[in-house]
Amino acid sequence: MDSDSSAPVTALEHSGEVIESTEEFQAFVDRTKGLDYAIDTEFHRERSYFPKVALIQINNGSEIALIDPLAVDPAPLAELLESSGVAVVHAASQDLEVFQHWAGTLPREMFDTQLAAGFTGMSTPSLAALHDRVLHISLPKTSRLTDWLARPLTTDQLDYAASDVLHLLDLRDRLVADLESRGRLQWAIDECEQVRAVPRGQRDPDEAWRRIKAVRQLKGPSLGAARALAAWRENKAADLDQPVRFILSDLALVGIAQRRPVTVDQLRQVRGVDDRLARGDGGETILRLVKDGEDLPPLPRPNRRQNESRPDLRPGVALVAAWVAQLSRELELDSALLGTRSDIEALVRGDDDARLNTGWRAELAGEPIRSLMSGESALAFDGDGGLVLEERSGIPVGSALSRADAVDRADAVDNETPDP
Repeated sequence: MDSDSSAPVTALEHSGEVIESTEEFQAFVDRTKGLDYAIDTEFHRERSYFPKVALIQINNGSEIALIDPLAVDPAPLAELLESSGVAVVHAASQDLEVFQHWAGTLPREMFDTQLAAGFTGMSTPSLAALHDRVLHISLPKTSRLTDWLARPLTTDQLDYAASDVLHLLDLRDRLVADLESRGRLQWAIDECEQVRAVPRGQRDPDEAWRRIKAVRQLKGPSLGAARALAAWRENKAADLDQPVRFILSDLALVGIAQRRPVTVDQLRQVRGVDDRLARGDGGETILRLVKDGEDLPPLPRPNRRQNESRPDLRPGVALVAAWVAQLSRELELDSALLGTRSDIEALVRGDDDARLNTGWRAELAGEPIRSLMSGESALAFDGDGGLVLEERSGIPVGSALSRADAVDRADAVDNETPDP
């Protein structure tokens, strides 16, 4: 999407006011409540389980505030987030986690410019790329990997941080105008709400094993041990506010699950296990978890329909994925937004909760795919290398039925059909 470069872009007079007292923060929030506002955060989590928020940037359309969360109370932010204004963000997922952890709440309503851009054909653009393409503005890059927890923050850091929200409201307005012209604004709003409403905080310990790729290959008691160890590691990391790898590395976890040691000496021989892990109560806890994993109940079977009994569905998924990718290009939609490969697999498999079964996705892709899978329609090349979904004739290529016979049969069917 190329925007009209002659349209005005908001230009504020300064890079932002640094707020280091709760009273100043509250005064800014009082001036901002009820207005739409752009918001961004700077944080670190390299050495923690939860994000360590280091700076909060807010643009209410007339002033930019750079909030120092190390010096102020979070209550004013919670008040702003719960007010009637729309929070305009970019790539919101991690910022939402920061809001939930630090302020204990989420925006009442949110517009994610990265997500919205997907409905105009852009594929998860960075904030800099979106500024360049839509507003023809280059953002500073000098402080992208800086230490945001260091104090005092430098002028370059503050300028960089302010630039993230300086034009975000203008960006939102341009995207909204484009989405309205395409008839997709409500799609984007609904998608933003789905992202906003996703539960955040500590991840589900019982599902932690699924994020370890090598664990998916384990079976039986080894899988049970991995599930038990992953859940324990997740809970301990959250309790200590440390990254899970500080508690137990993936390498060590998978090795322990595979070998299932029963003594501390056997535990020490597992690759990735150092003496710190093996000695004392820590080693005994790990051995107990390995044993407990053998008694875990089996994993529930996915809620799938009769398609589960079909033979290998991979060829069908590949074909449908090619058509979905083409459809995305034709409609100028981010293909991952319309349907990922996992979404396509779920629909082809017949899962009740397949994302392509609902809303605008069902209308654009889900219903045509179901028609294809039921045999009512077929995919064919259009002569230019593209795919076209069309009504199926039911006549196999190379059959004894000639083209003339097929035409005669079609005419006979038409003659038998009474006029309406």
